[in-house]
Amino acid sequence: MAKDRKPASGRPAGKGGRTRPAADVVSPQRPWGLIAAAVAVVVFAAAVITYAVVQVNEANAGRVESVDEIEGIESYDYPAGQEHVTTSVDYAESPPVGGPHAPPPDWADCTGTVYDTDIRPENAVHGLEHGAVWITYNPDEVSESDIDALAELVEGEPGRMMSPYTGQDSPISIQSWGHQLKVDSAGDERIKQFADFLTLNNEFTPEPGASCENPAFAASPLPPDAPATP
Repeated sequence: MAKDRKPASGRPAGKGGRTRPAADVVSPQRPWGLIAAAVAVVVFAAAVITYAVVQVNEANAGRVESVDEIEGIESYDYPAGQEHVTTSVDYAESPPVGGPHAPPPDWADCTGTVYDTDIRPENAVHGLEHGAVWITYNPDEVSESDIDALAELVEGEPGRMMSPYTGQDSPISIQSWGHQLKVDSAGDERIKQFADFLTLNNEFTPEPGASCENPAFAASPLPPDAPATP
């Protein structure tokens, strides 16, 4: 009788043949770090965009697109080509907004200049002819804080100047060539509306592109009733 034989390999024969080791299955890991970083970038971008929109809206708040939108503004007809004079002028408006004025190069410096004293109107009107906006105030009717607030609209702004105007009939007046607005408070938003719209506005400027620089006048401004040439 034949004896049972083992397989040549010496391994016991299994019913299903050779057994394979169980595969080492690893669960896939979610990239939580990358997801968190992406969310942070999106949130930051949204914050930046929101901030930019708010800033633009604030900058445009109260902005006007025409003279007629500035409540209370007065307009006057002063054509280009006004006479140059070395004498004092009896202006129809006070402060003046146009008319004969000092000859070149004796315009008042209007490069964001804040004068501490009254300046010669004839020189200021020549600055208006070049597109400047001139803010004036009655020193007897405004406070130092009012003056500081007005100066913030002028200092460093090309095409603007500011000075006291003793005896004017309102605490504050703002003028450009052919336009004027009188207000009672330095906090009146119309002052900024006027300045932003009419400063160097070529549509209302007899001499667009003309210089507003006059360092000699800025250093030694001529007072009212002074001779045209020091």
